[in-house]
Formats: sequence, structure tokens, C-alpha cells
Amino acid sequence: MDLEMGFDQHVLACVLSRTLEEVEAGQATATEATGLSRAELQDVLTRSFPAISANVFALEEVSDPDAELEEELLRGLLLAHARPGEDASARFAKIIARRAMRNNHLWQDLGLFNRGELSRLLATHFPTLAAGNTENMKWKKYFYRKLCEADGFTLCAAPNCSECNEFESCFGPEEGESRLARIENGIALD
Repeated sequence: MDLEMGFDQHVLACVLSRTLEEVEAGQATATEATGLSRAELQDVLTRSFPAISANVFALEEVSDPDAELEEELLRGLLLAHARPGEDASARFAKIIARRAMRNNHLWQDLGLFNRGELSRLLATHFPTLAAGNTENMKWKKYFYRKLCEADGFTLCAAPNCSECNEFESCFGPEEGESRLARIENGIALD
């Protein structure tokens, strides 16, 4: 259990690092960047990072985030597969749904080091959803496939993925540099 809690704290630290970048760049407030309410974000800081002042994230100046329909649907999918009674799983559902609205690979938008960390996070907190990705589809594509299937739609007209002309888009490698590695190496962020 300690390893799991340590990993959760690592993920939160990565997310908060990305959040701070966006806050400092004027791109989003802390609640907009995380999808968490002020109270939830304050709780994360108090419990997991007591040495960090909430002032760094300007929490006194922000309001609770509004979610668009797409984000709400994704959050609902994640919550339907969350570990029952786990506050951390519900919190990660909000964070993942919000960060999935960004344009990069999801692991990058969460500030994680690689796709393997995202897979571990999903397997830990959303085990039935993660277990269904048997073909190692990119996570955002997989989430949207599950949402479409729930509504009776398919993303591809081909009878199976291997025959689809967008196969590489869904199953190709997720290459890229970790945003934290760029910061560590003094490389400017895009």
C-alpha cells in the first residue's frame, strides 16, 4: 500500500508541476488545469504536500471549474470503473478527464515521465477499464472508443482495427519527451 500511495503522490506532483506551469503562464487557473474544486485542491496540497503553500497556486483567487460535456462523459466513464470508495480514484477521474482535453499524449499532459506511468495509474485506480485495453491502444483513443461504444457508435468503419486506415493513429508509438525532463534539461517548453 505504501508503494501505491507513493506512486499516487508522484502522479500528483507531476500534475501539480504542469498546473503551476499553466498558472504562471496565465493559461489556466489551478482549478481549470486540474478539474478539481478549490476545496479538493486545497485538500491535496494539505495532505500530500504540506510544505507547499496554497498561495503558489493562487487558490484564493479562483473559482471551481466548469466542465464541458465531453469532459463530463469521460469523467463518468472513469468513475464507472473507479475502485469503489476510493477518494483518490474519484480525484484522479477528475484530473484525467480534465487533462485529456489537452492536445498532447495524455501522459504528457499529466506531466508523467512516460506512457507506462499512465498505464500504471489507470490499472491501479480504474482496473476494469484498463484491463479492457488488451491491444495497447493509445489511452485517449481507447477512452473515446469506449464512450462511442456506450452510445452505439463506432469510431472506424472497418470491421476491426487492423483493417482500419487510421490504425497507426490509434496504436502507434507514443513518443515524446516528458515535460519535466525538458524543464530539468533547461529546454524551453512549447
